[in-house]
Amino acid sequence: MPATKKKAAKPTKKTPKRSPAAGKVVACWEDDPGDPKLQPPLSPIDVSAPNQAAQPYAFKISGATPDPSVYTPGTPGFRFYATAAALRRTADFWGQAVPAKTKWEVGATLPVHLDDGVDLNAFYTRGDFQEAPGLHFFHDTVAGRTFYSCESPDVCCHEMGHAVLDSLRPQLFDAQTIEAAAFHEAFGDMSAMLSALQVASFRLEVIRETAGTLNRASRLSRLAEQLGAAIRVQHPDEVDPDCLRNAVNSFFYRDPQTLPPSAPSNALSSEPHSFSRVFSGAFLDALAGMVKVLNQSPTPDDLEKASQDAARLLVGAVLTAPVVPDYYSQVAAHMITTSQTAPFDGKYKDALKSAFVRRGILSLQAAATMAGIQVQNLPRAAMAAVRERLAPALPTASISAAAYGLTKSSLVVHTAAEPRRLAVNSASLATGSIEAHSAQSAAESFTDDLFQRGRVDVGVHAHPEAGLLHPMGFRTHFLVEQKGQLSIKRRCFDCGFD
Repeated sequence: MPATKKKAAKPTKKTPKRSPAAGKVVACWEDDPGDPKLQPPLSPIDVSAPNQAAQPYAFKISGATPDPSVYTPGTPGFRFYATAAALRRTADFWGQAVPAKTKWEVGATLPVHLDDGVDLNAFYTRGDFQEAPGLHFFHDTVAGRTFYSCESPDVCCHEMGHAVLDSLRPQLFDAQTIEAAAFHEAFGDMSAMLSALQVASFRLEVIRETAGTLNRASRLSRLAEQLGAAIRVQHPDEVDPDCLRNAVNSFFYRDPQTLPPSAPSNALSSEPHSFSRVFSGAFLDALAGMVKVLNQSPTPDDLEKASQDAARLLVGAVLTAPVVPDYYSQVAAHMITTSQTAPFDGKYKDALKSAFVRRGILSLQAAATMAGIQVQNLPRAAMAAVRERLAPALPTASISAAAYGLTKSSLVVHTAAEPRRLAVNSASLATGSIEAHSAQSAAESFTDDLFQRGRVDVGVHAHPEAGLLHPMGFRTHFLVEQKGQLSIKRRCFDCGFD
């Protein structure tokens, strides 16, 4: 009998989609292109054309997709692929650390708006206010030069960091407390630093610049140099002298409710971007210590290994730390407990404890009591179940609205009132530990800050005579009326300039 012709096998669901750009090369920045007045301009690097649809963190840049090619800096094609390459780098990096089946809070694919108008800003939003969900980038012309926030890998990786954290711990988005908001900003800066370390040529440069001691000022620690340069022209005390924020700093933990709502860049305030520097500085100290644990004379491979381990420690802590007013100390403590489980088996414990104690995020007493805490292995496969067991939203409470010039007497907020798991606190400036504030007090303090800085869009809810309206400034929150009650909701996380 003649041989029967076999039918072509149908592709299975497991067959990965091949990007139309697969195998092609594009140009992008290795790191933030920087301030040309302070350093020589960078040269672009060539990378494989990024696949926006890759899982688990797919994204889609709006508008037409240029043909993959090595475009010249300053052209729309270069900006497109510089943004896409930075975002893909960040998505791939966090994708290997988060639980399986983790998805964006805004849907299966994260929308990206490359140029949404004139502003020195960028932000992540769920789209609950007046704009589309996703990442929004902008441009502005300062002193005859046009700056595009999407062109900076630091800004891209920071904003996608907000989306990653929202996918892991959505309860933090509307948490009405200073430390939860500040940790969101710190996570964005940590995302920028860790994502940059996935570039082999950048790791070589960091070792050369720091001699292997990562918590020295370098291109790694200097975040968003280009955007910082643009802002500095108009508002010189709003940003650091060499960038937007530098993770190499000397800030020691302070009770944020005792700090002013704003301050120049060389001082600490309760504003989330300002206060975030306490945690991001401690994190870079910890990362530097982790690298030295691996090798006293670190290689680029050691930097890559430490960065990936740090991401897994952060993810484990974010999933297990309760949202409470003193959130920093809980995340730090849970990073330490996670470091004592497989595959880390305690090798990073001292580096972490030292960094968080030196910054006051953990008091001496807190660090000492952690020695007796029993820890249980939490493999990556089990982390998804941990996330599913979390309450979908934080508890709500009413606070007085009398001082805010609103048409209602009270305001409903989401409070940082999850059950505490570890009895740890941050350091006092005197001796011992700071006693944690109540969730109600923390919510009232954060709300005061928002209204003082003009960050709330009050809409039609301002009282005709007593209403408090700020004609200028970026709004991160807005008011919603439901069933006769006013509640406050977060609109977005922006890059930190009013």
